[in-house]
Amino acid sequence: MSNVMTLLGKQIEVQISRKDLFEGLLIDFGQDILVLFNGQHFVYIPLLHIHNIKPSNKKNQIIDSPTEQSFTEEIESISYRKVLINAKGMFIEIYTTGNISFHGYILNVLNDYLIFYSPVYKIIFIPLNHVKWLTPYNHNVTPYALDNKALPVKPSNISFSRTLEEQLKKLEGELVLFDGGKDLMKVGLLKGIENNLIELVIANGETIFLKLNHIKSVHLP
Repeated sequence: MSNVMTLLGKQIEVQISRKDLFEGLLIDFGQDILVLFNGQHFVYIPLLHIHNIKPSNKKNQIIDSPTEQSFTEEIESISYRKVLINAKGMFIEIYTTGNISFHGYILNVLNDYLIFYSPVYKIIFIPLNHVKWLTPYNHNVTPYALDNKALPVKPSNISFSRTLEEQLKKLEGELVLFDGGKDLMKVGLLKGIENNLIELVIANGETIFLKLNHIKSVHLP
């Protein structure tokens, strides 16, 4: 970590995948997360998904230092969990593996997943190990330019369990959408979950099994 710390305040490149490459100033670095400023926004990236970090060689594309502070500057020693907890109530974009993006608010952080409120999808469960990065919006921005009165952030009437598997067991018998619902093989009736395997009945009545540790998000229609 000491060698990476020498890059603080300097412009770097962070590769998360073959397609995801960030350029910006390294603002902070913790045991499992880093903070980058890309010239417009602070980007919080868990180290779990980072392939490599290197000094930038783009001398003709200099990024100026931010005029505002990152909200982590008040945290003595940052960590992924501390970032998530301190981001509660902020309007953010959260990006998961599988190229799925949600806009809304973190309501709670549990053992292995977080509870997210989206004006579009309502309550979403997102496994912690599938968050690629998150970006807070400016304080004066509200989701989809909605009026605050039209944006009730309610924690829902569901009692939340400490783990995602326990939470999904409470949803047995409900229609669920996994990973944004874009794949029809991940939309259906949740029959049960056991030993990390989800039993799902899809639209045509066929039963399929999904591995829980590959699920990026869960919400109800």
